Amino acid sequence: MRTSRRLTALVGAALVACTVARSRAAATTPCEFDVAARVVAVGDAHGAYDPFLAILQAAGLIDAKKKWIGGTAHLVQTGDVLDRGPDSRKILDLLRALTPQAAAAGGAVHELLGNHESMRMLGDFRYTTAGEFSAFATSNSQALRQEVSDAAPAESRSGLLAAPLGMIEMARAFAPDGEYGAYLRHLPAVVRINGILFLHGGISPADASRSCGEINEEVRRDLTEDIAQTRATLPATLVGRADGPLWYRGLAQEPDTFAPDVQAILAAQHARAMVVGHTGAPGQRVTMRFGGTVFLIDTGMNSGYVSGGRPSALEIAAGVFTAIYPDGRVVLTPGVGPRPMSAVPARQTRIQ
Repeated sequence: MRTSRRLTALVGAALVACTVARSRAAATTPCEFDVAARVVAVGDAHGAYDPFLAILQAAGLIDAKKKWIGGTAHLVQTGDVLDRGPDSRKILDLLRALTPQAAAAGGAVHELLGNHESMRMLGDFRYTTAGEFSAFATSNSQALRQEVSDAAPAESRSGLLAAPLGMIEMARAFAPDGEYGAYLRHLPAVVRINGILFLHGGISPADASRSCGEINEEVRRDLTEDIAQTRATLPATLVGRADGPLWYRGLAQEPDTFAPDVQAILAAQHARAMVVGHTGAPGQRVTMRFGGTVFLIDTGMNSGYVSGGRPSALEIAAGVFTAIYPDGRVVLTPGVGPRPMSAVPARQTRIQ
């Protein structure tokens, strides 16, 4: 279910007085790491909790009880846990639980922001599903909806009364001072591990000269103290720009002749490769491009949204890149990839 723009705006307006005045979050965390012997990256989950569990188990990171068994491995989730599927809250809670467990074992969980996390924090619920709203519903939801409606301007009341139960609680939970909103605003948009960049959309030429710390800090500001300005001028902000780190599709859609630009971006970033989600990989398989310098890992984990989609992970260990699926592994090394390094068709430009 897609929630209408009008209803989204009504709920946002009803809650804005509770959120704008308290929109500061802690500074972002470090974004450069050089000690991981094994890194496992997982792309867009979109509320597909069971497939997410399956791929973490296939990668040897969690056991049947959902406890960390990955030792010193670093897990990177490249954003878009939210929207399109019913169980995004369960995935967020799992990642939050795994983070201290991994740290205690000498490993790490790096949860990154995607465009759908930023949309949720900005109050855009167009791609939020009924199950995601109901995950926040309580026995008091109907009374709360009536209370918010009664306090709203008369012209907004009928619209608010049509809001799904749980929608108001969810909006508050993702506000700057809400349980999930405060948590997400601590998260980075990009990390660099062992010289490899991980992020949702990608680094475009426009941002090539900016460090991961600079990018993360501006994303943080866009979603905290500058949030009112972000809402007013979204397409011009780092979290909303088409060539920004959360929305960029060029690494998937540019032709092979874009390779020199990729090399220039990586050189400016002091990196040797980029791993990104956001744009569906051809054939719903982890795909290598530009001579093994870009890896596309959004393979449509939510098969209810992506026909033929499947859970996957990308493992990087001892210099070897390996795609992991629930039913097996495929080694990806420059020149030995399982499919041509072709671009994703430009027609795949809908919000993902």
